[in-house]
Amino acid sequence: MNTIPDASALASWRKSSHSENGGGGCIEVSDGYSAGVPVRDSKVPHGPAAVFPVDAWSSFVTAVKSGKFSL
Repeated sequence: MNTIPDASALASWRKSSHSENGGGGCIEVSDGYSAGVPVRDSKVPHGPAAVFPVDAWSSFVTAVKSGKFSL
C-alpha cells in the first residue's frame, strides 16, 4: 500500500455524512488522486494518508453499504 507522508498536500478532503460532527472518530477521503483513493484521520490533517487501489476501496464501500460489517 502506498502512503502520502503529509496528507494536507492534497486539496480536497471529505467526510462521510454519517460521521460525528463533534466526535473524534472520523476518516476523510480525497477524490481526484490518480494513484488511488487517499484516506486520512480527520484529527491529524498533516499526518499521513493511506492510498488504497480504486477497486479495493470500491469493494470496501459496497460491503459497508450492504451491511457486511457490524458496528
